[in-house]
Amino acid sequence: MTQKHFPELAKIEGVIVLAGAGKMGGAMLDGWLKGGLDPKQVIVLEPSPSPDIKALATKGLQLNPAHAPEAPIAALIVAVKPQMFADAAATLKSYVASDTLVLSIMAGQTRHAIARALGGAVVRTMPNTPAAIGRGITVAIAADNVTNRQRALTDQLLAATGALAWIEDESLMDAVTAVSGSGPAYVFLLAEELARAGVKAGLPPALAAQLARDTVSGAGELLHRSDVEAATLRQNVTSPGGTTAAALAVLMANDGLGALMTRAVDAATKRSRELGK
Repeated sequence: MTQKHFPELAKIEGVIVLAGAGKMGGAMLDGWLKGGLDPKQVIVLEPSPSPDIKALATKGLQLNPAHAPEAPIAALIVAVKPQMFADAAATLKSYVASDTLVLSIMAGQTRHAIARALGGAVVRTMPNTPAAIGRGITVAIAADNVTNRQRALTDQLLAATGALAWIEDESLMDAVTAVSGSGPAYVFLLAEELARAGVKAGLPPALAAQLARDTVSGAGELLHRSDVEAATLRQNVTSPGGTTAAALAVLMANDGLGALMTRAVDAATKRSRELGK
């Protein structure tokens, strides 16, 4: 899949500071750079940078500078683990002025807690890892002091990583985290288990892995491109008395997969709330 170019990224004035370049922060950075953001406009604060991040430093990206830059900071993206935020806040605060956009992707940490620790104008978001290929989904909620200009900058940054939905009720963010933030892992687990079941049914491991991978990704792309509900797409594949119906009878028996997914999302939602305490 070809990454789209986003001309609006090239129009961003000032420096983008990314604090935390792990899986999610790194995925967002990939999306921005592939979308057209100049690496020279980016500062990355990461104590354990990956080889890819180190390689970007040779292209102008600033990695772990000793001091905050003299150039204006357009936005600080806080992508550290929520458990590490309290320790990181003292350092990050030096990058924040009263009019700095602080864009958080931390689970659990509320807008109020982030603003209390760092200041600035806080937008709390929850993206997911398909952001790296421009196919993520991010949910965002803004603090009251976030200006229209800062909302527009948020739109610029997040449009390059995929779809964006704004909400007004922060209490929804824990469930958002459980569904879309953690959701890619559920899909990857499905591919793992489908391949494993294929091997048990007699397929060679390499073929089982290819069939599972391409089936899951292809079905996801069909769902993405179609206006039809997921339930209808499922029904369209299911002939009465056929092989798919036999498999679904197992997956749906006694609300099997549905009940399991509900418990999984409930567990992730609860954990997200705990991380904010």
